[in-house]
Amino acid sequence: MKNRSVPVDTVLPHVNYQNLEEAMAWLTKTFGFREYYRYGDGPGGGQMWAGTAAIQVRQADSGQKSPAQLGYGTQSLTLFVDDVDEHYERAKAAGAKIVEEPHVTEYGEYQYAAEDLDGHHWLFSRHTNDRSPEDWGAVMNR
Repeated sequence: MKNRSVPVDTVLPHVNYQNLEEAMAWLTKTFGFREYYRYGDGPGGGQMWAGTAAIQVRQADSGQKSPAQLGYGTQSLTLFVDDVDEHYERAKAAGAKIVEEPHVTEYGEYQYAAEDLDGHHWLFSRHTNDRSPEDWGAVMNR
């Protein structure tokens, strides 16, 4: 389903973790990612996929802090999934910190929010209806 308020074009986020090995295992078990490849000596980094979405994951360099260590986050990652309720139950059962229960947004998404083991904020979503941004109060720049 198309939703003019939420495009699904690809952006490849790069996410740093304090313990890359632990994070990759956690992302697999909890959010359903699968490892595609790894690179570098030692922990280095890798690419993971969930459906057709990909993320790059890296071992944090010394001095880099996670959102959990800082006490705040600076971004959110949105992943579109086929079954939000099933994904929610999996993540909750695996111990993800749920920060928003499943709900329908004013802009036409059914989603929930969770934090991963390093405090990165994730939204898991699917389109429920096509909403023009003007329908929910956004101002269009054309």
